[in-house]
Amino acid sequence: MLTTEYVLIQAVGIIGTVLFFFSFQCRKNRNLFRVQFLSYLFYTVHLLLLGAVTGGISYLINLFRSFCLGSRWEFARRKEMCAVICLMQVAALFFTWSGWISLLPVLANIASTIGGYTHNARKIRIAGMMINSPLWIIYDIIVGSWAGILDEAVSEASMIISVVRYGWKNLDQDEE
Repeated sequence: MLTTEYVLIQAVGIIGTVLFFFSFQCRKNRNLFRVQFLSYLFYTVHLLLLGAVTGGISYLINLFRSFCLGSRWEFARRKEMCAVICLMQVAALFFTWSGWISLLPVLANIASTIGGYTHNARKIRIAGMMINSPLWIIYDIIVGSWAGILDEAVSEASMIISVVRYGWKNLDQDEE
């Protein structure tokens, strides 16, 4: 049964979906991560309201990751910070473990973190299209996040549009 509360929880997630779609339309990686920061804020609230604790905490870590990757602070953009963020995801898995389902958002976010820290637009999109989105779709189906399912479908479309728009070859440049 659709309650007003459930519809509002999904609406919070839809706002995150819209923001995430627009993030891949940013040519510069720094801007992509800044828009994703806002998207992750909405998704954190959305998942926590659904009771999907591992996903919600993973998105909190993604907030931090996007802040780091979108910042001008040199250390935040280095590989050492990538390792710290991946370890934070593993700690979140440990503290929020609720069975194998907990692996899905953590593995998805580790892949996206590693992709992001390559500072290469093509690798960021490969991690998103091949690992992050498929794992999140499965998780979203299980926890009942219709906004999350829509987000991943829209994200896949947005990444494909960006590849067509900028060219696959043009996206294969490292950007610091």
